[in-house]
Amino acid sequence: MFALHASLCLLLCSAVCQNDEPKANRLSKESSPYLLQHAHNPVDWYPWGEEALQKAKKENKIIFLSIGYAACHWCHVMERESFEDPEIAKFLNETFVCIKVDREERPDIDQIYMTSVQIMSGRGGWPLSAFLTPDAKPILGGTYFPARDGDRGDATGFLTVIQRVDSLWKAERPGLLAQADRITKALQTAMASDGSKMHDGEVDRQRFAMLLEETNDEIELGFDAIHGGFGFVASKPNRPKFPEPGNLIYLLERASRTSVSAEDRAKGTEMLLKTLDSMIAGGIYDHIGGGFHRYSTDRFWRIPHFEKMLYDNGQLAQIYARAFELTGREEYRAIAEGICDFVLRELTAPGGAFYASLDADSEGEEGKYYRWEKGELDRLAKTIAGMDEFGKCYGLDAPPNFEEKYFAPQPGKTLTEISSDRGIALSVLMKSLAQPRKELFAIRSNRVRPSTDVKILTSWNGLMIAGLADAGRILKREDYLKKASNAADFVLKELKTKEGRLLRTHAAGQSKLQGYLDDYAFLAHGLLRLHLATQEERFLKVATEITKTQIDFFQDDKSGGFFYTAKDHPELIVRFHDPTDGVIPSGNSVTASNLIYLTYIAKQTEFEKPLQRILWASTSLMETNPRACTLMSAQIANWLDRQPSP
Repeated sequence: MFALHASLCLLLCSAVCQNDEPKANRLSKESSPYLLQHAHNPVDWYPWGEEALQKAKKENKIIFLSIGYAACHWCHVMERESFEDPEIAKFLNETFVCIKVDREERPDIDQIYMTSVQIMSGRGGWPLSAFLTPDAKPILGGTYFPARDGDRGDATGFLTVIQRVDSLWKAERPGLLAQADRITKALQTAMASDGSKMHDGEVDRQRFAMLLEETNDEIELGFDAIHGGFGFVASKPNRPKFPEPGNLIYLLERASRTSVSAEDRAKGTEMLLKTLDSMIAGGIYDHIGGGFHRYSTDRFWRIPHFEKMLYDNGQLAQIYARAFELTGREEYRAIAEGICDFVLRELTAPGGAFYASLDADSEGEEGKYYRWEKGELDRLAKTIAGMDEFGKCYGLDAPPNFEEKYFAPQPGKTLTEISSDRGIALSVLMKSLAQPRKELFAIRSNRVRPSTDVKILTSWNGLMIAGLADAGRILKREDYLKKASNAADFVLKELKTKEGRLLRTHAAGQSKLQGYLDDYAFLAHGLLRLHLATQEERFLKVATEITKTQIDFFQDDKSGGFFYTAKDHPELIVRFHDPTDGVIPSGNSVTASNLIYLTYIAKQTEFEKPLQRILWASTSLMETNPRACTLMSAQIANWLDRQPSP
């Protein structure tokens, strides 16, 4: 569809800009840790805003848009290779208006231009690099690529790319502008509607039940029966794996439903437990310090991409606590507690809210903080009591498994399986591993730590509050409930305005940016889980108010679903829905969960109609791609089970 210079689109991959002098640029006035990382690049960086956009229009220059986040390994690589390079920076500064965006602060901008790059090149990722017309329409784009030709095999260098883009702008501007118009129209078609129309009549339960069957089929089709997880494709057996919390919550609901057959429940339970077990038998879980890394670079969950994100750990704390509730397996309790303890120890801000993430890198190397050299482990085996047993359980007696000389401790089996194989009680095995783990953690803590992204995001805090609330309630941990309450109090004090609107982010003492759909939905969700756990009416009251404000400012009157941005949000090239459940759930799916709680548990019948509308609005996506909205499917199952028999 966008044939013009398609080969160039495929070359693009990421970048950042530089100037000739490493003095502070405009980003030095920002509060985002990611933007501040680039504040001394020799690039004339602008944050996204009217100053940069008006400059591009006035000077008729292409915008170079670079999007990333603080914990991103390849974002750091691109900064070192390209954005600190004087020659590249000089060319960028003379030729383009360079804009740097923290995708976590501005997910609206990220989603729009990520989608455009995927349309153009068929791929995406961070750092994201996009070239836009002066009125911010996408022309070309890609992700990471090296600074110069030959730096990394056959990949075209960034300097070559920006020179070609400049030449095209000078020689073929009408064609580029026409291409930008076509891409923008495609974006508007793909993102501006959820494909459904408002439905105020009786909901078709039979249709919902049929869609759930299709969701079951799709999950089973993509399930990796050998190593757990989803999205398995035989032709790409070693593709990366993500936890995909939406799928796990859907399977938790399926395993718990008394309205379906015992066979169906058993199948859901089997897929759920296989995935949960495989994740904690691999290296994606930090067996020394607790908490999950962002994803596994392989099918087997062995080698993680080492960054740790708050949104993953909030959801997985909830999931492992619920899995303990479902099965009674003590190892799941231990994992849920390990996640919560990690967050409370390493991602908790003064005042009680939670930071966004830990970096993948330390001392310029990915995962260095978490890795162990064989010689180091051999020495420790002579001084730490119980280290031999720990080594056998966590694969430290096997050959190095990460970049030739490093180990990434992981058991290969769950501790439940190991204890069964050895014929000893799980509690005995776990007790024998506690002291070596404690000493290894102390040793590791003296290393140079990965940096912390100290942004406090309203939405991600909502997910962590929910995780702590459910873990506290299920595991009988009053301390977790207290910490969840503290976080909620901070967010409501610092990120909620007197008018009842939510702000997106808080850092360096500043709270700013209009909240998005997920800020409203996720915070309300966390407050409702706290209400369930504590029965404190104040949490229900505020969650109700937030939900009403969300309906007023975000609901799509044509479909019943919710836009990602508020009706008074600064205008972008498209106002879009975000119905897809990814590693971060859709605000629409979480809203459905909130409305179910408000309608059926809190008995606030005024929310029944918005609930039916949002469930109905999800059906078009469920029909075309059931696996894209599994958390919404879980809410439909929950709703169906609450309906009286016909």
